[in-house]
Amino acid sequence: MPQNMRRMKTYIHQQTDWPHFSWNNEELLTTLGKVRNLQGKLTGRMESLGFDLRSDASLQILTLDVLKSSEIEGEILNPEQVRSSVARRLGMDIAGLVATDRNTDGIVDMMLDATQQYHEPLTIDRLFGWHSALFPTGRSVMYKITVGDWRKDETPMQVVSGAMGKEKVHFEAPNAAVLDKEMDLFLDWFNSEVKLDPVLKAAVAHLWFITIHPFDDGNGRIARAITDMMLARADESSQRFYSMSAQIRLERKEYYDMLERTQKGSLDITNWLKWFLDCLLNALNATESKLEGVLFKSYFWKTHAKTNLNDRQILMLNKLLDGFDGKLTSSKWAKIAKCSADTALRDIQDLITKDVLKKEEGGGRSTSYEIVNLL
Repeated sequence: MPQNMRRMKTYIHQQTDWPHFSWNNEELLTTLGKVRNLQGKLTGRMESLGFDLRSDASLQILTLDVLKSSEIEGEILNPEQVRSSVARRLGMDIAGLVATDRNTDGIVDMMLDATQQYHEPLTIDRLFGWHSALFPTGRSVMYKITVGDWRKDETPMQVVSGAMGKEKVHFEAPNAAVLDKEMDLFLDWFNSEVKLDPVLKAAVAHLWFITIHPFDDGNGRIARAITDMMLARADESSQRFYSMSAQIRLERKEYYDMLERTQKGSLDITNWLKWFLDCLLNALNATESKLEGVLFKSYFWKTHAKTNLNDRQILMLNKLLDGFDGKLTSSKWAKIAKCSADTALRDIQDLITKDVLKKEEGGGRSTSYEIVNLL
C-alpha cells in the first residue's frame, strides 16, 4: 500500500469524520414505506378496540419488551413480576398481581419513562436516572460498578456477547476521557429537530449510543429504551403495540453480527439501517398474533360473563389466556393457585363440565388441559 494512502481506522468512532453517518436513501425507501404503512394500520386497528383492550394489549407488549430486552443480555426475569410491576405503574386494576423486587421495578421504571414520556428531551440526568434504576445496589451481579455516571475505565471498554468464559469481542468503545464530548454531541442531535424520519432516527440513535457505550453496564438495555422512545415518537403514542426488543432477541446472532460488521466498516451505515428496518418490519408482523390473543381473551370473557367461577379459576384462566408457559397440569394449578391437589382437580373438573377447559390430546404421562376453542 502506498504510504500516502490513509490507513482505515479499526472502528468507526476512530475515523476522522465520526460521527457524520451517511446512507443511501433509495435502498431504504421501500422497506421504510412498508414499516410506516404497518405502523399506521396497527395504530388504527388499536384505536378501534376501545380503552380496556388497548390497555391490555399495551400491558402485554410492555411486559414482553422488558423481558426480552433483559434476556438479550442473559438476564432472565420473572414474567409475573414484570407484568405486575408494569400494571401497577400504569394504574391498571387487574387480578393476579404479585410482589416485585427493586431490580424488576427499576427496569420497568426505565422502560415506562422512555415510552410514556417519549415527548420529553433525553438528558444526561435522565440517562443517569435510568442507569441508577437498572443497578439499585450499585453492582452488576457481584461486581461494583460506577452507577449514575459515565464509566471511568482506564483500559479500553470491550463490547462482548456470550456466556462467561466464551465471550466474543465485537468492538472496543471510545475511551472514557472523551465520553462527555461524545454524549453531548449525541444528545444535541437526538433532541434536535432533524429532518429525518423518526424510524430512521431510532435506528441511527441505537447504533450511535451502542458505539459510545458510555456506562459500565446496561448499555444494551438503555439503547433499546432510547430506540423505543424514538419509535413512540414515530407512532405519536405512549401505548406500545409491538416489541422491537422481542424481535432483536429472536435475531440476536444477526444483531451482534451486524453491529460488529458496522463497527469495523465505514460511516456509510446503509446496511445497518436495512437490517434495522427489516427487524422492525418483522416485529410489526409478529404483533398480529399478540393482537389475536387479546381479542380472543375479550371474546372469551364476554362468552363466559355469566359462568359461575371462583377466584382460583379466574386467576388460572387469565394466566392461560395471557400465554401460559408450558403445559397446564393439576399440580401446576395447585402450586400457582396455592391450593391442595384435590382442590385443583375439582376446579379443573368443574371447568371441564362447564365446557371451559378440555384435556389436551396426546398429553403423555401427565394429563394437561387447555381452553376450549370458542371460534
